[in-house]
Amino acid sequence: MENGIDKVSGSMLFSEEELIEVSGLKKGGDFVEVTCGCTSHRYGDAVGKLRVFSNGNLEITCECTPGCNEDKLTPAAFEKHSGRETARKWKNNVWLIVKGEKVPLSKTAFLKYYNQASKNGNGIHKAHSGRVCHRDEFVRCSRCKKERRFRLRTKEECRIHHDALADVNWKCSDILYDRFVFPLLIMFLYDKLHLSCSSLLPHAH
Repeated sequence: MENGIDKVSGSMLFSEEELIEVSGLKKGGDFVEVTCGCTSHRYGDAVGKLRVFSNGNLEITCECTPGCNEDKLTPAAFEKHSGRETARKWKNNVWLIVKGEKVPLSKTAFLKYYNQASKNGNGIHKAHSGRVCHRDEFVRCSRCKKERRFRLRTKEECRIHHDALADVNWKCSDILYDRFVFPLLIMFLYDKLHLSCSSLLPHAH
């Protein structure tokens, strides 16, 4: 269970009826992926892949151009990236293709876990700006059995957390070998959590 919400297999997240003729459908370990997009009157359609997780997280990998490297975007960030003129209405502006038609995300079943998490105050919340952002998450070290904090402020930090969560053998020392970890996080782990795996970590001279 994560943040009070059971992790559910991607094949069980939605009913067959909810997935009928949804384009780009792919079922993963704990997510469902579908084709999505956002339309700008000036730039046209920006297409991407939306992943819906059982904990309420929504991540979009943009495919607007062959060279675009934007991934793990929130729907709000994807909406802005697409150049949509009336931003901050991502639930209506981001669409899926259902039965060959563009359907606003708000009119599909794909927001039910996001809405549940928002209602319960788990996993995701709105910042003062109204943009959706993540709360910090924790992963348990397989060696010392203590839970370690992961910041989820950027797409790279979200990727690091998902990679750690997927690794059943993840341990505290692994965090130091990821070049994307923020130095402040490392300092926090050293100074505040008193790592039980400290013998595995290099010591400053």
